[in-house]
Formats: sequence, structure tokens, C-alpha cells
Amino acid sequence: MKDYRRAKKSIDVSVGESVRIIRELQELSQNELADLTGIPQSTISAIENDRVQLGVERAKVLGRALQCHPAVLVFPSWDTNREAAA
Repeated sequence: MKDYRRAKKSIDVSVGESVRIIRELQELSQNELADLTGIPQSTISAIENDRVQLGVERAKVLGRALQCHPAVLVFPSWDTNREAAA
């Protein structure tokens, strides 16, 4: 592992993009995610397009449905290394 080099981050991801990426990785449509969460498909679309803020409660509901921690959705560009140095 001495030749191991940490991958460099190449792009920033918005909150909406993080929801869309995780949803698509799980091969769910917006309608399927709406059925799982009770959040209207139009609201999921608005979240994914950054027209509506995600909010804590929606993040919890989406996190359960997408099987990820809500923080992954709310803070997609969080850099633990940068924050530790601050």
C-alpha cells in the first residue's frame, strides 16, 4: 500500500445531483422513489434539479429509501480532510 495515492476530487456535486446519482445507481425511477417515500414525483424532480431544498426530514426519508445516511445527500461535497485541518 506504500504506492497508494488518494484519488483527487474532480467535480463538486450539488445536493440534487447526489440524490439523482444515488437513485440511478439503485436503478430506481423518480416514480418508484416517490412510491417508496411518499414524496411526490414532482417534488423529487424539483429536488434533483435544485429548485427545492432537500431539508432534514426529506433527507431522512430519502436516506431510508436509498439505503444511505442522510448526510450523504445533504453534504455531498463534504471534505473530511479539509475540515479536519480547519
